[in-house]
Amino acid sequence: MSYPPHRIIVNTDAKNEADDQFAIVHALLSPTLDVRGIVPAHFGTHRTTESLAQSRAEVDLLLDLMRLQGRVVVADGARGALADERTPVPSDGSRLIIDESRTGTGTLYLAFLGPLTDMASAILEDPEIQDRDVIVVWVGGPSYDGIIPAYSPEYNLSNDIAAANIVMRSRLEVWQIPMSVYTMVSVGHEELRQKVAPLGALGAYLVDQLIAFNAEVPYPLMDFRSLGDSPAIGAVINPAGAVWRARPAPSFARDGEMLAGDADGRAIRVCESFDVRWLMEDMFAKLRAFHTSGRVRTSP
Repeated sequence: MSYPPHRIIVNTDAKNEADDQFAIVHALLSPTLDVRGIVPAHFGTHRTTESLAQSRAEVDLLLDLMRLQGRVVVADGARGALADERTPVPSDGSRLIIDESRTGTGTLYLAFLGPLTDMASAILEDPEIQDRDVIVVWVGGPSYDGIIPAYSPEYNLSNDIAAANIVMRSRLEVWQIPMSVYTMVSVGHEELRQKVAPLGALGAYLVDQLIAFNAEVPYPLMDFRSLGDSPAIGAVINPAGAVWRARPAPSFARDGEMLAGDADGRAIRVCESFDVRWLMEDMFAKLRAFHTSGRVRTSP
């Protein structure tokens, strides 16, 4: 029996940091994924008032580097966070999510690499989406079980706490990849220089923009970066490559603090660890193959 590729939409705050770019490329280069669209997303107003436009420009640049411009649907998400937990922010991105959930066969995976704004808006616009074959894979939210956070509040959550609460209390299946997992996907500058930078214009851009970002952000000097968005793509390609635990769906206070879920209520699937060796090497190998062949492989 042959199985079709997994349908997936990638929702990405692509210009927020320097790791979304790797996750987007990995998805597009993976023949077991059928990328039904990319939704550029906002990343708050902490650094700019034009975060959505910047994410859109970054997505377009990546598609140009991969010679895929015009071959992949790109639909802009909301310009900013929800005002409250009752009012949607309709966009081309939320419409794409709704329309794709109504068509096609098999599970639709929605990989969120930033805030959950467009998913929450889709739920408010079309509540019946909760009863379709849809799985939300979200990189975001604080760690569980008292693990000391790398920082607080968790960034993707903080950019739309209302949206996270809507999604967590919905009937949708949710796979969460929290801070304690996504911060463990680190790769050093030197490894990237050796394995990725030589792979044409795409490889050079991926590495150059990451190193440039590290040089500009107000963090201590470092020669590494966590490619923390990549597990969302890896989880769809290889769900058995993660350790998962069913947990009561949490909610979040206004300051981003996680509130305990109802032990007798709905559960979500929370990632506790990921096969980072496979994840990184699979991405590096697909980048090498793309550089060698100049095309995206269409079959496994």
